[in-house]
Amino acid sequence: MELRNDRLLRALAGQPVDRTPVWMMRQAGRYLPEYRATRERAGSFMDLCRDADMACEVTLQPLERYPLDGAILFSDILTIPDAMGLGLYFETGEGPKFRKPVRTAEAVSALELPDVEHDLDYVMNALRTIRTELNGRVPLIGFSGSPWTLATYMVEGASSKDFRHVKSMLYGNPDAMHQLLDLLAQAVTDYLNAQIRAGAQVVQIFDTWGGTLTTPAYLEFSLRYMEQIVAGLIREQEGRRVPVILFTKNGGQWLEHIADSGADAVGLDWTTELSDARRRIGHQVALQGNLDPNVLFASPAAIRAEVARILDSFGEGSGHVFNLGHGISQFTDPTHVDALMEALHELSPTYHPVST
Repeated sequence: MELRNDRLLRALAGQPVDRTPVWMMRQAGRYLPEYRATRERAGSFMDLCRDADMACEVTLQPLERYPLDGAILFSDILTIPDAMGLGLYFETGEGPKFRKPVRTAEAVSALELPDVEHDLDYVMNALRTIRTELNGRVPLIGFSGSPWTLATYMVEGASSKDFRHVKSMLYGNPDAMHQLLDLLAQAVTDYLNAQIRAGAQVVQIFDTWGGTLTTPAYLEFSLRYMEQIVAGLIREQEGRRVPVILFTKNGGQWLEHIADSGADAVGLDWTTELSDARRRIGHQVALQGNLDPNVLFASPAAIRAEVARILDSFGEGSGHVFNLGHGISQFTDPTHVDALMEALHELSPTYHPVST
């Protein structure tokens, strides 16, 4: 089917756009009352993810409110470890947990590569349903956690503040850590390729915890495996290139290395100035980012001022996708997102003139 709005794909390819495209991490979620209603109807978070119609419903909800340029699959980054039998569950106020953490070489060796088409068929069913319902409205974005980020949850067994278990394995038994990361890289490659075949037109790798590493450890235990994934991905589908976005939170010190990964775009959090990133790597890849999500708790005037500052920091030209520097908070007032969208749509043509 014809894609009626390909602004996001053109920006990711560094091509001229009439205005800066925008989508937001966690754009479907708890800050929307309609999401909360669907979530309650589903019964649990994973039941919502596993129901293709409901996952489609919440994916499309933010597009009904805001003029966004992309839809992102509603799912979770921990679907792969769940498919490996680690017993994913969620406790209110505490986030995801695993009943079977992986903390020994023996536990790593016991893991098996999931059959993503079978074990994660609910994700592919959701993607196909969303593509049908979008009907070419905007591109559909698929995603996965990075091998290092998945490993942190699998080894820690939950969210962590100090990462002592996973870093103990990294430093104390690097062979076991590499074995785990290699398995996860294979799984993520298979998973993202299955998403592309099911309808994803862009894919993003979320390296949420890469920024907790030293530079040598990041290059060896995180970026190395993302490069392996990028090299194994389907890069053309339905006659179009499938762009790949890499996002390492707190990874601004490694921009040049990330840009050399083979990805089409680098996601930036708010700690990296957009003008500096453009000077360093903007000739090589597109840039995505990077509004501090907490700006959305300020007044509409303050939101507009920060949108203008970010657009000014990038400057004129192509290759910029506007996004938050991380996910939108569940406590955000939806009307403040309206203020963001209004400012962006009014101001961005100044920086990205209509091409002729």
